[in-house]
Amino acid sequence: MSSPPGGNLGQGRLVAWFGREYFAASLSRFGWDVRILSYKEPRLFSWEHIVDFCGRPPDVLVLGDRSLPPAFAGLENYPCLTVFYCVDSHIHAWYPLYAQAFDACAVSLKDHLPRFLNGWLTPEDLLWLPAFAPNPEHLSYAPSQPVWDLLFVGSVDRENTPGRYAFLERLKALMPGLTVRQGQFTELFPKGRVLLNVAEHGDLNFRVFEGLIMGQCLLTPRVGHGLLELFQDGLDLLTYQPGDAQDAAEKAQWLLARPEVIRSMGLSGQAKVNKAHRAWHRARDFSAFMDRKLAEGQARRLAMSALIRDQVLRPLHLHWAEVATDPELKRRYLMSAISR
Repeated sequence: MSSPPGGNLGQGRLVAWFGREYFAASLSRFGWDVRILSYKEPRLFSWEHIVDFCGRPPDVLVLGDRSLPPAFAGLENYPCLTVFYCVDSHIHAWYPLYAQAFDACAVSLKDHLPRFLNGWLTPEDLLWLPAFAPNPEHLSYAPSQPVWDLLFVGSVDRENTPGRYAFLERLKALMPGLTVRQGQFTELFPKGRVLLNVAEHGDLNFRVFEGLIMGQCLLTPRVGHGLLELFQDGLDLLTYQPGDAQDAAEKAQWLLARPEVIRSMGLSGQAKVNKAHRAWHRARDFSAFMDRKLAEGQARRLAMSALIRDQVLRPLHLHWAEVATDPELKRRYLMSAISR
C-alpha cells in the first residue's frame, strides 16, 4: 500500500480552511500550518474574522464546499491566495460563477471543469480533485460475515430523493434480496455481499471510494467524471446503466452467482483506493496545487476586484440577502452587496 509521509513536518505556511473539512487535516503532512473552522449553518465571514481566527493573516484561504451560501464578505480584496474546493456542482448551478471570485478552484466532478471556464479562471487555475476514502487512522470497522445479498446504504425519500426512491422501488421488485439501510457505512458495508451505489445526479460520489476501501464488491452506475479512468470496470468494480433497474438486477445476480468474483473484485478495488485515493493523496495533490498558485500570486484577482465585485459577488449576495431567513445574515449580505 502506498504510504503517506510520516508525521507533521512542523509549522509552516498558514492555510485557513473554512467549511467542510474533507482532507484538510492531512495537509499538515506536507508542511502546512492548518487552521480549520468547520461550520454547518450559513455564515458570512469578513477578512477580520479570518485573521482573528487564525491569529495572523493566512497565506491561503480555502473554502471547503458544504452546500451553503457564499461565505466571505469582501473576498475580491483578500490579500492572500483564495481557493474554492467545489464538490457539489451537480446540485448548485451558481458554483461556477462564484468560483470566479477566487484565485483558483479544485473541482471534484471532472466533466464539470469546462463550466468553470466561462469567466476569468483558466485551465491552469483549475484542479480535478475527485472524491476519496478516509485515511486508515480515521477508518475503524470490524469485518463481518455478510448477511445481505445486495445492500444500499443511504437516505431514501420520495420528496428529497425522488429518482433514488423510484429506482430502488423498481429494483426491489426485481431483486427481493435488496436491503436498504441508513447509518454509518463502516458498520453496515461489511454486512453486504454486494454493495449498491446510486448516483441520483450522475455524480462520482464518495460512496464509490467508501465502498471500495471496505474490500467489498461494488455495483455502481456507469457515470462520467473520470470513474473509468480511476477504476477498471469488471476488475475493480462493476457498473450498470444509470437508472436501469433491470441492468442493475442482472449484474447483481451475475455477481451473487460468482462468490470468487465478488472476493477478487473487492480486493482489487480496495488495493486501487489504498494506492491512490485516500485523503492524504488528495492533500498531496492539493498541496502541490497551492504551491504553484502561491508562486503566481493573486495580482490578477486584485486588479479585477471591482469587476469581480460587480459581476459575481454583488448579484450573489443580493440574492442571499433576499432569501436568507436570519435577519442579521440578511443585513450582512445586503451591506456586502452595496458596499464599495
